[in-house]
Amino acid sequence: MTTKSSNLYVRIEPNIKLQAEKILTTLGISSSSAINMFYNQIILRKGLPFEVTIPDNIPVDMSELSDADMNKELEKGYKDIKKGKVKPVHQVFAEIRKERGL
Repeated sequence: MTTKSSNLYVRIEPNIKLQAEKILTTLGISSSSAINMFYNQIILRKGLPFEVTIPDNIPVDMSELSDADMNKELEKGYKDIKKGKVKPVHQVFAEIRKERGL
């Protein structure tokens, strides 16, 4: 096994770091091991090991909307309901359970 002798210094938002480290601890993986795995995947794939895109539907933070913008968002939802573009909640949860094998 190769000796690890190179240091990496990064700046990261404290909240992001805490959330990620909590998950890594649950998985039994140190931050150093996770970063090493990430770098190995970059090498193996000759690029990032995930797709980097801008999502079509960016979630809206309702707490930051003005009253006018809130009304626009509610109107969009109402139009979706009228067009039948919605699913009952029990159906959505059933699909999630199926996807995750629960």
